[in-house]
Order: sequence, then C-alpha cells, then structure tokens
Amino acid sequence: MRFLLLLAALLIGSPLHAAERLNVVASFSIIADFVRTIAGDRVNLTTLVGPDSDVHVYTPAPGDAKRIAEAKLVIVNGLGLEGWLPRLVQSAGSKAQVVTASAGIAPLKFGSAADPHAWQSVPNARIYVADITNALAVADPDDMEFFRTQSKAYLEKLETLDREVREAVAKIPAERRKVISTHDAFGYFAAEYGVRFVAPLGVSTETEPSARDIATIIGQIRAERIPAVFLENISDDRLIRRIAAETGAKVGGTLISDGLTGEKGLAPTYIDMVRHNIKALTSALDQ
Repeated sequence: MRFLLLLAALLIGSPLHAAERLNVVASFSIIADFVRTIAGDRVNLTTLVGPDSDVHVYTPAPGDAKRIAEAKLVIVNGLGLEGWLPRLVQSAGSKAQVVTASAGIAPLKFGSAADPHAWQSVPNARIYVADITNALAVADPDDMEFFRTQSKAYLEKLETLDREVREAVAKIPAERRKVISTHDAFGYFAAEYGVRFVAPLGVSTETEPSARDIATIIGQIRAERIPAVFLENISDDRLIRRIAAETGAKVGGTLISDGLTGEKGLAPTYIDMVRHNIKALTSALDQ
C-alpha cells in the first residue's frame, strides 16, 4: 500500500503526468513533426491537418474549435499558409498563444504575396525549431532543459541533413540543375541549393494538360535543355512516355512539398521528406 501511494505521488508530481502536460495544437503535419521531436511526451500534441492532407485547402472540422480552446499554444507556419486559422481561433474563444514558427525568416514572394513554403530550406527549418523550442520553454519552464536538449540534438541532425543536400546537389553538373515542375512549393529550396524549378509555360496546374500543353512543355524542355520533368498532374502514362521519348528528359517521381505522409509512407518525418526529395531530384538529374 505504501508503495502504491509513493508511486501515485511520483506520477502526480511528474511532468509526464497527463493532467500536467502542456496542450499544444500544431496547424499541420510538418509543424507537428518539429514539435513532437522537440517535446516528445512532455506535451499533449494535436495536429489539425494530419498526414497526407493539404493545409492549403483545409476546412476546419467541428472538433477543431474545442482543440484550440483547450490549447496553451497554437503553433502555425504563418506567411499566409493557414488562411482559415484566425477565424477558427476567434470562434473558439481561445486564449492560447499563437506561435508563428517561421518568425525571423525573410519571405520569398509569389507576386505580392509571401511564399509560405519556407521549410523547404533546411537552414529555415532550423529557425522553425528554434522558434518552437523557445515558445515551449516559456510556456513550460519546468521542462525547459528537456526541450533545449532535444532541440540541440535535432538541430545537429538538421545540420547534417543540410550538408547531405549540398553534397548531393554539388555532384550534379551546374548546367543540369534545372527541372520543369508544376509544383510552386520549392522556391526556398531553389534559392538555398541552386536547383532551378521552371514552371511549364501556359499550363494550368489545376487540370490535366491538353495535347497542346504537352507540345508546349516538349518545346520548352528542348529550348532550355531541361534534363528532368516533375509533372504531378499528368496521370496518363502515354503522355509521360511521349515527353520522355521526344525530349530525352527523365520524368521524375513525386516531390513531397506541403505535408508529410503517414507512418508507412515515403516521408513520415521532415528529415525523411527532404531525403526523399533530394534522392528523387538527383536520380532524375544525374547523367
């Protein structure tokens, strides 16, 4: 009996006790992965936009307001990514601190709007991690040392990852570091690592390309001597084979941009995502 009382007292006083854990809401899967890596089981983490889901087009679920209302911290990307979130926070009547994980990053621009995909640069990811760590430490001072220790180890892994990407790109001849891509999510990657992402001329990314679109893409690949093409909205293998046959360009696989996959997918963590993308790019661009 004395043992059970002692055990109960230890659990109640422990930062791991569920009732004492910090309630944290992450806006989407990449932010959630950063938080989970830094905080481990010291927080109760909820993710609004989970794996294999698109944060750009997310419609809040009925339970999201309750999750926001119960949170101490709501951690978001910012840069206009979560346009649906301010109204959700307001409707929840939440007193949670909203933490912008991209704070301190100089944004690239889509015309007059900020490009929100800052995590595609690994040095930027290190800023995300530092911002999240600081917010967690302020909100839960008792676990500050744990957060900072976890963060330090993770930042070292990100530093290694950044070197991996630079070394992989350095092996690609400079004139071959360009791809055609219907993605608009790799501006920060391009700026950081020197791989040029070329948009297909006059082709909508919302619909399947027409025969004329394909002819335009083929002409563009030939004119700019682009060695690889990532066209995610082409589902017809015949069109892909035609592009490859008529241009000699390699057709790459899937680049993961706006969210992580599930545990059994290609990229269940941020580090997995970056490694997957650089492998896909280098496989397509290597001579």
